Amino acid sequence: MLFLMLGFTHCKKQLPIEITAEDYHLAQDQLTSVIVHDIFSPPLASRVYAYANIAAYEILAQEEGNDHVSLVGVLSDFKGVSPINDSLVNPRLAGLMAYVEVGKNLIFSVDRMSEYIEELSLEWKAQNFEVYEASHRYAHQVVTEIKAWYDQDNYKQTRTYPKFSVDYDSPSRWQPTPPDYMDGIEPHWSKIRPFVLNSASQFQPEPPPAFSMVPESDFYQELMEVYEVVKEIQENEAEDERREIAKFWDCNPYVSTHKGHVMFALKKISPGAHWIGITKIVSRNINADFPTTVAAYAKVSIAIADAFISCWDEKYRSNLIRPETIINKVLDENWYPLLQTPPFPEYTSGHSVVSGAASVILTDFFGDNIAFDDDTELPYDLPIRSYQSFHQAAEEAAISRMYGGIHYRKAIDEGLLQGQNVGNYVSKKLGLRN
Repeated sequence: MLFLMLGFTHCKKQLPIEITAEDYHLAQDQLTSVIVHDIFSPPLASRVYAYANIAAYEILAQEEGNDHVSLVGVLSDFKGVSPINDSLVNPRLAGLMAYVEVGKNLIFSVDRMSEYIEELSLEWKAQNFEVYEASHRYAHQVVTEIKAWYDQDNYKQTRTYPKFSVDYDSPSRWQPTPPDYMDGIEPHWSKIRPFVLNSASQFQPEPPPAFSMVPESDFYQELMEVYEVVKEIQENEAEDERREIAKFWDCNPYVSTHKGHVMFALKKISPGAHWIGITKIVSRNINADFPTTVAAYAKVSIAIADAFISCWDEKYRSNLIRPETIINKVLDENWYPLLQTPPFPEYTSGHSVVSGAASVILTDFFGDNIAFDDDTELPYDLPIRSYQSFHQAAEEAAISRMYGGIHYRKAIDEGLLQGQNVGNYVSKKLGLRN
């Protein structure tokens, strides 16, 4: 009887730990929920997604049977991770562990991620303790190596740089906007080391139209377009799809609402998180396997992170005033945008840049004309919207910024082009495009 019991125990230990693509989707959701809770700015959130997904990808690139290759020599200053040298290591388990551990190290609410990791660990230990231990040791080693890499990206140094100095004397320069008149967010983000780009200014867009309140000038015409479009939407009592589009793509992590003496904030996902959500939707739709799912997230998140670096480089170079500020000051003090104006300069449109970049990567990865139903905003009580391609979704995300009253036409058009340029370059570097 003792022999039989020992044999049964031994067999139980050798059962593999099965890790599926759905496990990785759920881990993405968990990290996103913590990022929303911690109210990370869009650029900061993009950094978290990129490093966490790269950690998982580099482990999966070693798994036999898939065609994903290491990003050593592609990512800036990246020396790679130690090779798997223990046959007990489950690459998929180690990859998932590395993802959640890197994510935990980069957010504020560590306890929320720790609880999630502990719940998963209990399940994995019960399935096969030896495989769990070997995979955990290896994942921890990779996390340490990824941390050493991201510690050199200049993020810590930018935390000590001075706040953005607002030029209130110049009529064309950005000024803080209602209701909280917040300081400019991440004015030094262009100094963060890019992942693939040669520099933050590699795809510097055309400058915005010269500031002018002469009615015939390009700037004035663009200003009036925002003013009139938003006013028309607000005055239209019938259902106006432009209003729905603006709300759907708002993706403002922190919307401050004031009612009397009461102030409260509505927390939502960032533009990058929305495209991470689209990556999840399409991966699920095609039943992508675990390695393909990890690769999709990694490559999309890299493009998004570099898109923010590129966009923020231009924002604080051109330092252009937002429509709300100039319209209230010169045209109509009672005018207000449909969306709350984000706290940073206008040009170029961040959502346009990020959407352009992400749509290129997803198209090159999954194919063109991939239809999908976007339910990313359902948790925020916004209905599903449907698209026939990633580019169609990106174009709608871009124009939504005018419908919302927070961007001029040039920032949208040039922003989308800027993002596409970033996406094409990243795609080629990552081996998605010849």
